[in-house]
Amino acid sequence: MNTNNKSATAATPSPSKSASAPRKRVQPKSARRRSREAALQGLYQWLITGDDVGTIDAHMREQQDFDKADRAHFDALLNGCILEAPDLDGVLARHVDRKTTELSPIEHAVLMIGAYELKHCIDIPYKVAINEAVELAKAFGGTDGHKYVNGVLDRAAGDLRPLEVSARGKSGSGSSASK
Repeated sequence: MNTNNKSATAATPSPSKSASAPRKRVQPKSARRRSREAALQGLYQWLITGDDVGTIDAHMREQQDFDKADRAHFDALLNGCILEAPDLDGVLARHVDRKTTELSPIEHAVLMIGAYELKHCIDIPYKVAINEAVELAKAFGGTDGHKYVNGVLDRAAGDLRPLEVSARGKSGSGSSASK
């Protein structure tokens, strides 16, 4: 019996062992991140089922922790992406290697959110909009989907935010000294 207890104890990392290994501090999700995640789930549902946006919206608001999301941003993303889907797909079509209807629904939804933020959310720097889309793809998409999302949105940013992209290119790394 004692050997069983020892083996069970040995399998559990001791505080001293885990304290010596560097830990990545997990940051709490921001309200905007939560709104993007909820919008992604709603867009996924819309792409798969074609359900009415009102039905999807009501369903998403019932989800656990929705009250922690930025509701205004969620509304803008979900409704805006669905309303402007043909326009957003037109922007994306110039930068994808296949029809947007052939993309995985997750990648398609993430790209729509990224393109929508690049087009309409000027208060969000384009690099942040791209990074947020990449993080969504990492959390919800396939193994290397985030790399695809990054490349497509980086090229789309040139179309949707040409002044910001060119200014960033001229300033090099965008150091805080130039801001």
